[in-house]
Amino acid sequence: MADTTGNPTSTEASTGSNPPPDRSRWRYIGPGIVVAATGVGAGDLVATLIAGSNFGYTLLWAAIIGCLVKISLAEAAGRWHLSTGRTLFDGWASLGRWTTWFFVVYVVIWGFVYGAAAMSSSALPLQALFPEVMDLEWWAIACGLVGLVFVWFNKYAVFEKVMTVLVGVMFVVTVYLAIRVTPNLGDAFAGLLPVLPDEKDSILNTLGLIGGVGGTITLAAYGYWVNAKGWTSTGWMKVMRLDNRVAYATTGIFVIAMLFVGAEMLHSANVAIASGDKGLLQLSDILEAEYGAATAKFFLIGFFATSFTSLIGVWHGVSLMFADFVARYRGQGEQKGEEVASGARERSWPFRAYLLWLTFPPIVLLFQDEPFRLIIIYGVLGAAFLPFLAGTLIWLLNSSRTPSQWRNGPVSNVMLAIAGLLFLVLCLKQVWDQPWSEFF
Repeated sequence: MADTTGNPTSTEASTGSNPPPDRSRWRYIGPGIVVAATGVGAGDLVATLIAGSNFGYTLLWAAIIGCLVKISLAEAAGRWHLSTGRTLFDGWASLGRWTTWFFVVYVVIWGFVYGAAAMSSSALPLQALFPEVMDLEWWAIACGLVGLVFVWFNKYAVFEKVMTVLVGVMFVVTVYLAIRVTPNLGDAFAGLLPVLPDEKDSILNTLGLIGGVGGTITLAAYGYWVNAKGWTSTGWMKVMRLDNRVAYATTGIFVIAMLFVGAEMLHSANVAIASGDKGLLQLSDILEAEYGAATAKFFLIGFFATSFTSLIGVWHGVSLMFADFVARYRGQGEQKGEEVASGARERSWPFRAYLLWLTFPPIVLLFQDEPFRLIIIYGVLGAAFLPFLAGTLIWLLNSSRTPSQWRNGPVSNVMLAIAGLLFLVLCLKQVWDQPWSEFF
């Protein structure tokens, strides 16, 4: 029963049986913060920095379009969960066994390589902040173990609160840096016009920036976080959509802020930085030389928050998806959102088994060169996931599997089709660029 203010009680909010009144929607925002924090990793910030350093403000419009594309994908995933009451993996399984095989191969190989990458990314700023404490590999192992223990022993509510705090740190740091470099607002507004740089491969570089803004498999995990929050019915649809828009508005601020830094600090001074996480360490050195040690350390704290949110976000979200796959594989019938909302998935052995897979086997990669063939397969599978997600969402949300009033409208279909084509082009480029002659 609702209280005298008209807001649902905590029990009602957790079950989704009594959604909030319109005036209270902002109070329930949460899964969007989680997906924004998880989706924006150090690699995204470096890619945006490099875009700013190479092209100034020219591709600001592309970064914004990237956020709009991801809004459509996450909204579609959340809409499937709320409108059908079924999980996304349950929807995939209804399309044929091929979806199951793709998912299994993807999460096994992707998780193994990503685990090492996430731990290393989180370790880099810590080693820079505390250089005399221990080597990078041991910092990486410590980050992985902390993430494992945190996700293992905490339910979604605590996980969301910690992610929100870390997002706050990311927000303050990136916005502070954007203000500190004193952006040229006239050039920034000019960057909103869709103009391609006069460079070789400018179209592919632009598509890469659009496609790289915030999230891969975490977009599919969004529906699971929506359920874990306790949203399991269509009454929460408006709240979910607001939550999703806030998520990618936040992502947009992160990306635009880092593009400002790249345009002002690197492009104007003709300074190049390395791709990958180590580019952020180079930026830290540049910030220290320009603004002092305090600003550099402040940035490294933000760098750690960015990397560690991606780590614990994947540890939680993809483990939820893996637990859902195992439940379906074991013949437990349709997988419902209520099961995720109850917290049963987070206490299940498949959830914890995948947590262990993300943490311990990848430690081997920290102490040796990355296996060449495995990295190629990882790159191809990663590039193929978003076309798979966009294509299957179009299929599911235009079929009788979805109640008619919640099927795709023209705008949703156009946005998902654009997303699918964009990621298909990027996937084909990724496949083409792999050194296949050395693979065999």
